[in-house]
Amino acid sequence: MASLSRAKRVVIKIGSALLVDRNTGALREAWLKALAEDVARLKGRGQDVIIVSSGSIALGRGALGLANGALALEQLQAAAAVGQIRLARAYEDALAPHQITTAQVLVTLEDSRDRRRYLNSRATLEQLLSLGAVPIVNENDTIATDEIRYGDNDRLAAQVAVTVGADLVVLLSDVDGLYTANPVEDAAATRIDTVTEISPRIEAMAGDAGTGLSKGGMKTKIMAAKTAMAGGAALVITQGAPDHALKHLEDETAATWFLPQETPHHARKRWIAAMKPQGTLILDAGAADALRQGKSLLPAGVVTVQGSFGRGDPVALQTPDGATIANGLTRYSSEEATLLKGCKSSQIEDILGYPGRAALVHRDDMVM
Repeated sequence: MASLSRAKRVVIKIGSALLVDRNTGALREAWLKALAEDVARLKGRGQDVIIVSSGSIALGRGALGLANGALALEQLQAAAAVGQIRLARAYEDALAPHQITTAQVLVTLEDSRDRRRYLNSRATLEQLLSLGAVPIVNENDTIATDEIRYGDNDRLAAQVAVTVGADLVVLLSDVDGLYTANPVEDAAATRIDTVTEISPRIEAMAGDAGTGLSKGGMKTKIMAAKTAMAGGAALVITQGAPDHALKHLEDETAATWFLPQETPHHARKRWIAAMKPQGTLILDAGAADALRQGKSLLPAGVVTVQGSFGRGDPVALQTPDGATIANGLTRYSSEEATLLKGCKSSQIEDILGYPGRAALVHRDDMVM
């Protein structure tokens, strides 16, 4: 059974309605302070935390004096530009007393569709987490249009979780889980505690109702659960309005848990194994032995580069006699790999003219 306390890496999604007072447009500072205390407790236990937060548009429209109601695209983008500064500052101010460094990461849907940008996002988030920071992720509403946006932060949170191999996605919501029907309209509706498969019946239970400040309803949460579970991450929907919502979740407050059938590690390995190689790297015997011991592939171990491939494409890794021992995602294009083959990692910058990653194929991106 998944739980917040046992998760190694957690993505927490916070909606506008929780962070911003819908009547005044002001930040709910006491609520955010309590959340920061919860996050500090998780960090103190050695857990990685990423926050996917709405709120920039809600904060920005108040600062710009934009009335409630529908806004034109240009107004939404202007509100996001103003509000994003306030949102980032709010998290920095809330977490700084706990000696937690925050980082702002703005993304669009294209960042997950484009392989190069996806890998850059993943590398940046991994580096921030390794340095102990808490990334604050939001959709880049200042430049996103309907054609290139996630549209809601439920699905963005799930995608971020898959990108970084998180164990758990926490959707802090205005409801305490998935019900058999809309509990506002049907007194007989009951909450479902655990879901292990997103069936048509589960999808049919989801409604579209949302608050005045949020974009997502239960349907987007079910879509997020699908994405998370496919990537090996659990997802939980729970009531986020009370102070210390994460502490309440640890105390087994009402919630719906969506449980995957495999771990993030196994899901990623299965995904890589299913991809068709776009090229081949012939290794020397020493490099082949290093891979069998669970190490990454360095440029020095590559003898021959075959095929045409780009950064992030799948490649086959073969021994000198032509036997494939692994598939992996390359961190360099075929042109770059050809220049780097047989060279030491310390020579990468001199050869390419810019700093590169030490491994040509990292062990996390490889399946034997």
